Amino acid sequence: MNVRRLIPTAALAGSLTLGLVALSACSPSDAADDAGGGAGKSGGKLAVVASFYPMQYLAEEIGGSHVDVSTLTKPGVEPHDLELGTRQAAQLGEADYILYLKGIQPAVDEAITAAGVKNTVDAVSLTTLEKHGAEVGHDHGDEHAGEEHAEEDHAHEGEAGTDPHIWLDPVKYAEVAKGVGASLEKADPDNAAAYRKNTTTVVERLTALDSAFEQGLADTSTKTFITTHSAFGYLAERYGLTQESIAGISPESEPSPARIKELRTIAAKDKVGTVFFETLVSDRTAKTVAADSGLKTDVLDPIEGITDKSKGADYVEVMESNLAALEKALGAK
Repeated sequence: MNVRRLIPTAALAGSLTLGLVALSACSPSDAADDAGGGAGKSGGKLAVVASFYPMQYLAEEIGGSHVDVSTLTKPGVEPHDLELGTRQAAQLGEADYILYLKGIQPAVDEAITAAGVKNTVDAVSLTTLEKHGAEVGHDHGDEHAGEEHAEEDHAHEGEAGTDPHIWLDPVKYAEVAKGVGASLEKADPDNAAAYRKNTTTVVERLTALDSAFEQGLADTSTKTFITTHSAFGYLAERYGLTQESIAGISPESEPSPARIKELRTIAAKDKVGTVFFETLVSDRTAKTVAADSGLKTDVLDPIEGITDKSKGADYVEVMESNLAALEKALGAK
């Protein structure tokens, strides 16, 4: 496949072998219907496919007017649960550049490997992953429950039991942004100067966001927060907080009775007043835990997609809303 080629405006014709399924005659409009936007809308632009919103945001902001970005994950779809359709697989095969984050979406990982696009970038390779979860570095007295929870988390984490939610740490996200910028320069050297300039802008924006979090969470009544699943480990570590999750890395995991009991003890001991839930999964478990312990509920968005329920129009705005929610829940002074 050419590193750079003109994107046709007529119907796309091609094929991709994926699991012995032959695909052909996929039009841009079909891909848009199946994937929330089709690759290849205007001639001369780099056809970029992003796996889900955090990758889409970087591709759009850094690529600017020189890229045509589509995403495999529709707004409102929980990324962990995504199963690719045949048109989405074909969309991957037509891409000039693919940006994804390995370990979040197994079906996407497999399809991207099968697509064999030369300019394929895994965001994991642009920073360093760490282990996070309720079982890492915390012992609240119920050893057996902790072991069960650790096993549950491990089954849903990325490679080697690591946490893939790097975009929720502005510093790590900035590292990824720099890598994405460099890879776009390599894929499309004619527009390298524009990519370099846009990367600088994005990094400056993320640096300002980091400063806002650092200042806003420096002095709080408590450092502990309870959330639906372990998406905020990097954020907690960055700003000196303790994340306690109801479930594991997977937002669909169900907590054990022992874990519910443990959280009740943690909430009382650490003066936790709020249980956070997210926008793309049911709030039922969070509300049950909150009611059981006499706590409030609020949204802490893992920003896996932007919908009408999101408190912000893009990554930065939603992160600012997250900061405000944490300041309120933790009693920032």
